[in-house]
Amino acid sequence: MLKAWSEGELTQPEEVFPILYNELRKQAHSFLRRERRGHTLQTTALINETYIKLREQRKIEWESRAHFFAICATLMRRILVDYAKSKHRAKRGAYAEHLTIDGLGLADRRKTDVDVLALDDALNRLAKLDPPQARIVELRYFSGFTIEETASVLCISDSTVKREWRVAKAWLRHELENQMQL
Repeated sequence: MLKAWSEGELTQPEEVFPILYNELRKQAHSFLRRERRGHTLQTTALINETYIKLREQRKIEWESRAHFFAICATLMRRILVDYAKSKHRAKRGAYAEHLTIDGLGLADRRKTDVDVLALDDALNRLAKLDPPQARIVELRYFSGFTIEETASVLCISDSTVKREWRVAKAWLRHELENQMQL
């Protein structure tokens, strides 16, 4: 069905979405469980926003089911960043959305969260230096993909994902610790 959607044969993409809904719900929940307590964006709203963004996309060639979920991960990350930016603007800087950094393994466990905008900035800097590492972080950290799923989506070996994941986490840890000190 994803192939038919990407080839324009599926006239109603909403036919695919209900089939994939439970998996998308898990993915959205993975994103939101890292958010601060009391976050006002709910799982269902994040899924709906993702669906709207998917509908706006033209000419996506889904390579596989994993590729579809990787695209959804990117869209969810963008939605959360945009949401955080709008909240930040609304409060004139008095409030920032936070994600837990447990998945990044920061050495300083006293600080268990990080501003989602700071993480996004750091991830964008990493993407300029090493796009594959940034993609691995996006899939592993934000979507909760396993090593194997990440390797499958990126068409690389499990050992490469493990190695690049370690390096990317160390780089991000350094960047975020420097930002926390400022």
